[in-house]
Amino acid sequence: MTAPGRAAAGQAAAGMLTGPDGGGPGAARVTRSRRTTLWAALGALVVVVILGYLPYLVLSGTTDFLVNVFVLMTMASMWNLLAGYAGLVSVGQQAFVGLGGYLVLILSNHAVEPFLALPVAVAGCAVVGLPVWWLVSRLRTGYFAIATWVIASIFELIVVRFPSLGGGTGANLSGFENLDPTLLTAYTYWAALAVVVLVVLFVYLILRSRLGLVLTAMRDDEVGARSSGARVPRTQGFVFVVAAAGCGAAGAIIIISQLSIEPTAAFSVQYSAEMIFATIIGGIGTIEGPILGTIIFFALQKSLAQYGTWYFIVLGLVAMAVALWAPRGIWGLISERFGIRLFPVGYHLWPAGEQRPRGRAALRRRSSGTAPAGPAEASRGPGDGPGPPPG
Repeated sequence: MTAPGRAAAGQAAAGMLTGPDGGGPGAARVTRSRRTTLWAALGALVVVVILGYLPYLVLSGTTDFLVNVFVLMTMASMWNLLAGYAGLVSVGQQAFVGLGGYLVLILSNHAVEPFLALPVAVAGCAVVGLPVWWLVSRLRTGYFAIATWVIASIFELIVVRFPSLGGGTGANLSGFENLDPTLLTAYTYWAALAVVVLVVLFVYLILRSRLGLVLTAMRDDEVGARSSGARVPRTQGFVFVVAAAGCGAAGAIIIISQLSIEPTAAFSVQYSAEMIFATIIGGIGTIEGPILGTIIFFALQKSLAQYGTWYFIVLGLVAMAVALWAPRGIWGLISERFGIRLFPVGYHLWPAGEQRPRGRAALRRRSSGTAPAGPAEASRGPGDGPGPPPG
């Protein structure tokens, strides 16, 4: 094409497409989702407020259960960021779960209040994540997974060698001797709620930034992302450190809620198994997936725990069924069927003259299969489209 032709094409494109703020009456528009997210944001705020007030309404057994839910939700969100976007499938995140717990124990042994030790433990896990990433940064797929598992085992062996940390039998957490048990339960619940809210919000902000575009490109094609100039190693290192800090926060909440720690349990691979299960079932590569997957996991646990071994068999069958017939997870099915995105992080292109459907009209259009397709679907971002799950 000649230079005048390219200029004319550019002028035509500029007249057809505008930015997110819109343009003239016949201009195309770019939005974060097909529907307004105001009600979703207000709903999320109401849910957080209700959860924050819950200790005044329910017994301690309920809040203890919800602490476990928040912990798994935090870990699953971090694993989803690591594997679902950065393409780093780790089975050794329990290394940072245990490390976060033991850092709180070390600080409490030096007269630091455990709740104040929590952010220090998170920072410590992030710092430790830097050399760990340097060790595993050149590995991929199964090699990366096995290497992270081995590092978690090394962490456990190192901790066992310190008698001041309880050796192989573990130790009790000090610092709460003068605190009323009811208040301790409430404080632990609020700390766990704050951690999961901050983690989900942080992931959401990451994926809405330019870094989120790089993560989307990496998720779809890492080689293509490298060839287009994306700083893949630096982005993966950042995500690995963030995941280490998030899992460290979960480990800190665990020791505060249990008031003790034991190395075999703290560095158990069961933590990785549970966060992987919750992410795969809910929907990998979406923010909503780990949240929904955690709820499903604990619903199955409550319903089937009384059946002993059958509980694990059913969990395995559910995981196999989802992997075979719903590779995008349960949330992927819901999102595809109803066009719902609670955390829109991609972009949607509205052709000229087309308006965003509202209320029941949007639902009817989605149900009847008359939703717009074509160019509008090509602008999806991380978690907004049916892209293949990362390997």
